[in-house]
Amino acid sequence: MEQTILPLILASFWAFLIAIFAVPSIIRVAHIKNIFDQPNLRTVHEGLTPRLGGGAMFAGFMSALTIFTDLNNGVQQLLAACVLLFFIGLKDDLINISALKKFSMQLLATGVVMFMADIRITSFQGIFGIGELEVGMSYVFTFLVIIGITNSINLIDGLDGLAGSLVLVAACTFGIYFYLYGGAAYGNYAAVAFCLVGGVAGFLRYNFHRATIFMGDTGSLLCGFILSVLAIQFIEMRSVAAAPSVAIGILFVPLFDTIRVLLIRILKGKSPFLPDKKHIHHRLLDMGLTQIGTVITLMASNMLIVLFVVMFQDWGNGNLLLFLLGLSVALSVFLGVYKFRGAQSVSKI
Repeated sequence: MEQTILPLILASFWAFLIAIFAVPSIIRVAHIKNIFDQPNLRTVHEGLTPRLGGGAMFAGFMSALTIFTDLNNGVQQLLAACVLLFFIGLKDDLINISALKKFSMQLLATGVVMFMADIRITSFQGIFGIGELEVGMSYVFTFLVIIGITNSINLIDGLDGLAGSLVLVAACTFGIYFYLYGGAAYGNYAAVAFCLVGGVAGFLRYNFHRATIFMGDTGSLLCGFILSVLAIQFIEMRSVAAAPSVAIGILFVPLFDTIRVLLIRILKGKSPFLPDKKHIHHRLLDMGLTQIGTVITLMASNMLIVLFVVMFQDWGNGNLLLFLLGLSVALSVFLGVYKFRGAQSVSKI
């Protein structure tokens, strides 16, 4: 089935319009009802800001997808899972709920796409010498991938426009790949990606520094979950050399940040779920970058990594993974050295 670009453009533009027109109403309601994001150990903003922007993204994404796309090949189940995550995210944005309750709903949403749509990673495609996975291992690994990517977007949502910008880069890249190579089996995931692009772009109009609204858990859980399914389907499409490594490169910044922060917390004997200011964007701010400069730096860095893994995908999974691992180590050392020097300077004052 040959796919044309016009429906994708229309779907993305529809999602954009719905989101950009919905945000002002959400901001107004948030101010009337006194629904604001309180500054905490993870955030850098000092004022009270509405955090229900995910509702606008959800409205744009869902309406565009149901109007312009065939809901087959697992997309219907993906939408059902998104509804579950939207309401648990909305509840958390309104009244704050426990991490256990949020995790339980993520588990349920993951089960919907894994067991009802059979969306899962079935092969390592030669990584570590492993090919096809046993069914049980396939489910376990897919679960870890979905939960990991979903929460990586949630965790990096600490600066105005940062999470949304990284989601745009990843969704655009996946969308182009699905458009070019998806065919009958995966072609409609191009629409999933571009509907997400439209919804996030409309929201970002109000989210760049100084933001008048945040995406909140409503948006970050939704975006992270959709990206995780796109990544899995991209890997399973198997029309691209070294697909697993390319997928990691597409999501490099949020994945690197999440793994690095969790390791730091664990090595220091702290809870990996305890919020702090150890994230990569906090480190860049410490170096003197502005919020806008930090967002542009991380977005541009992720785009460069995407270009690299796309251009050199013929290297194979092993070589690309070694490159990404080496890059991660180098960045971690750089951030750690800067932190040490900063602390040394403070001690001399």
